[in-house]
Amino acid sequence: MKFYVAFFFFLTLLFFSCGSQSETKNFTIVVENAKPSFSNNQIISVTVKNPNQKEIDSITYFIDQNQMGKTIENTSFSIPLENQKLGNRRLQATVYFNNNTETATKDLYVLASEKPKLYSYKILNEYPHDMEAYTQGLEFHDDTLYEGTGQYGNSSLRKTNYKTGEVLQNIPLESNYFGEGITILDNKIYQLTWRENVGFIYNLKTLEKTGSFIYSKSEEGWGLCNDGNTIYKSDGTEKIWTLNKENLTEESYIEIYTNTSRIKSVNELEWVDGKIYANIFQKNAIAIINPLNGAVEGVIDLGGLQARVTQHRFLDVLNGIAYKGEPNKLFVTGKNWDKLFEIEIIEKQ
Repeated sequence: MKFYVAFFFFLTLLFFSCGSQSETKNFTIVVENAKPSFSNNQIISVTVKNPNQKEIDSITYFIDQNQMGKTIENTSFSIPLENQKLGNRRLQATVYFNNNTETATKDLYVLASEKPKLYSYKILNEYPHDMEAYTQGLEFHDDTLYEGTGQYGNSSLRKTNYKTGEVLQNIPLESNYFGEGITILDNKIYQLTWRENVGFIYNLKTLEKTGSFIYSKSEEGWGLCNDGNTIYKSDGTEKIWTLNKENLTEESYIEIYTNTSRIKSVNELEWVDGKIYANIFQKNAIAIINPLNGAVEGVIDLGGLQARVTQHRFLDVLNGIAYKGEPNKLFVTGKNWDKLFEIEIIEKQ
């Protein structure tokens, strides 16, 4: 009997404790001229609603844990959005009052301020490509083209002669792995797998497998590229993750947005002159992405390329971007395409 009385007393205390905590919520954030979304060139004005007339000492504002500034008492505060990542951002106000603190939060939906530029292409050369290669990653090192391929039981890492299509070296993955994107950094090749949440590390010169790494924050493994210091990883959503090159841990991510909407299903990646070029899954297009905030600054329309390759029942979508360092020139192919295209990128007028 004593047990039940004590248990009832505990539940009563818990109930009133929870109720008391909810009743002490004194503050909410107010954004002047609030609307469903904001452009990243805007400056928003915020205050804290204080219906219980608490005597506020100061308020410190944050966006995604980054401190934006502080006000004394409850005065209006301006926050520029130009350096913020796009997508859903968390605005937070930590209020100090009567030797207490309380935090109020509000979600902000931030879009790119500029409409993406539109680009077309001109074919400069066509090269043979292995029609059985389900291309998932493509990258040059010097004059050699490296390729990662997918499909369970047929995934591989390859070294190729891009001019002849000859496969110079082929390292198969075990049949329980579905190979995905690759990137080359510090004389190592990194290769993702799709749903197995593991990546592999190879010696660039010999293609000997030297290690592996795990990723657990992102949903899947799709594409890879790097800027010489940071590795970027897509996971099939609108997110591109940044990986620490020393230990391959996922540190943060950007979300990919235009001036009107998000771009989901980001696939194979390539680093080109300070920007991320990304295949969009099931689209004949490449998005040109600002790596700092996720803004889509351009879109390359590659419609018509797939019609120029041999049509067969295993033919699949455009996927594979490689850059040799020549301005406005890319090498692109697709899954089970028998051609590799060298193209010039041309801005549409």
